[in-house]
Amino acid sequence: MASFNIADLTPDEVQSLAIIRKRKAHLLEEIQQIRAEMENVSAQIEALEPIEDEANPKAKQMLMGRKKFNMDPKRGMEYLIEQGLIQRTPQAVAEFLYKGEGLSKSAVGDYLGEKDEFHLEVLENFLKLHDFTDLILVQALRQFLWSFRLPGESQKIDRMMEMFANRYCELNPGVFSHPDTCYMLSFAVIMLNTFLHNPSVRDKPTLDSFVSMNRGINQGADLPKELLQSLYESIRTEPFKIPEDDGWLWKQASSQIISGRYKSWKRRWFVLNDNCLYYFEYTTDKEPRGIIPLENVKVRQVEDKSRACKTEPDGRVVEGRHTVYRMSAATHEEMNMWIGAIERSINNDPFFNMLQLRKKGVNSSRSVDRS
Repeated sequence: MASFNIADLTPDEVQSLAIIRKRKAHLLEEIQQIRAEMENVSAQIEALEPIEDEANPKAKQMLMGRKKFNMDPKRGMEYLIEQGLIQRTPQAVAEFLYKGEGLSKSAVGDYLGEKDEFHLEVLENFLKLHDFTDLILVQALRQFLWSFRLPGESQKIDRMMEMFANRYCELNPGVFSHPDTCYMLSFAVIMLNTFLHNPSVRDKPTLDSFVSMNRGINQGADLPKELLQSLYESIRTEPFKIPEDDGWLWKQASSQIISGRYKSWKRRWFVLNDNCLYYFEYTTDKEPRGIIPLENVKVRQVEDKSRACKTEPDGRVVEGRHTVYRMSAATHEEMNMWIGAIERSINNDPFFNMLQLRKKGVNSSRSVDRS
């Protein structure tokens, strides 16, 4: 397990930023109202469609199957097949994943990345549902990478990108001399997207450096500079649209007992959106169990203090009293992906920075007076 903490403001600083908290609480109330209106509309639509009625046993089984799949893709898919909701064929499973109704794109990516024969056939059929004909490489990558979320394991990514390259070359013969060329260039484009649009990367690659990086990948020869330039400009002007950051993490929370406090780990579904980290008990829950506003916070692999917003069963937002929020990912790769995504979502309010400088000045003055 790979652990990391989100360190928030101290109690004194939180009190000083009451205006910011009130503003965020007001926005969260508006979000709750909008969600309530959407639920009302959805209820009216469902009332007009008897086939989706919860009284339908198959509909209930499908809903349960999607929940199980999002929690554990392998076991969830086995449940769906055993209940007769999906045929045990690579084609049927691939179509189910491609439609993706109610499925986590992270779970879809994890399932597609498995290496046994059946999963490889599912991935092959999943790619056949994509039509890359007459698309330039970057357009094909945009389509492919939006249909799921790349898993954190490098071996899974390698298998998926290798099959993507084979499919692209099959539909576009003559563009590349060999699928290996497409495979290596695809990785180069994905890396270029990260380097150009990740705020933590200071030295952005130039067109010349991108061209230099891809020398000799065409079976020992160089690709046309015009092709590399078009790929570079496409990524520079429009980054890849990555599916919403979500996935399972283990969250450590403190619980009160008679002799003191103990810490337990609970599996929660985390969603990163709108500069907030939401966590749910189940992927299909309409209301989060808690909200961590990513405003003037730090995320790192060391222990530190943090605060967050909690939600009551009726949806009301209240301030949490946790001193530490520790999350654990399954692998170090997944942990680094989460840390990077959270860092990109953190909003640094200049008011907070001014307040910090002011407080440091006040504390320094007090230290001088005491001496």
